Amino acid sequence: MILVMEFTEEQIKDILDLKDQISTQIEQHKVEIENLEKNLRVLNLIIKQSSFTKASSLGTTSKSTKTDYSIPITKGDDGSVIANAYVTSEQVSIVLDDSVGLNDDTPPFKSFFLDRIIGGMKRKDSEEEQSGRLQKEAVIECIVNKNGSNIREIIIKNYRQQERINEIINTASWSLSRMIENSNK
Repeated sequence: MILVMEFTEEQIKDILDLKDQISTQIEQHKVEIENLEKNLRVLNLIIKQSSFTKASSLGTTSKSTKTDYSIPITKGDDGSVIANAYVTSEQVSIVLDDSVGLNDDTPPFKSFFLDRIIGGMKRKDSEEEQSGRLQKEAVIECIVNKNGSNIREIIIKNYRQQERINEIINTASWSLSRMIENSNK
């Protein structure tokens, strides 16, 4: 037995409208899903770039070369250790002591250390990149990892020159000491 349903013209119009609404919703959801997937890719990239293992917690399982060493960064007035700089052939990681709580808005971190020192190095590298003397991947890069609003680690990748290591560590030491003084005012 075959059941044949007959619909009025009004019912067919309603069915077609419903079909169009569902099709429109499906398209909207596809666009939303694409946007969510793009956002997820961006978040994954950010997490990948900013995730880190504190250099102080790295064991013997880390890739170690002959040039790896650490330098304590001390506060000028009393000589207490406020951070440690871990130097490898690829990067300098400045890990602040757990007892040091500094916000990246505290002067002179951004104005001097990031903008003037690291920014100056980045401008020189960018000029070399523009002229073809340096690959884009070799341009100096600075990542500031935070715990809440406090700086936990400053990673400088692609420093490339021993003179830059010295300048980075010396200016980081000075900047962090001034930041401690400014935050105690």
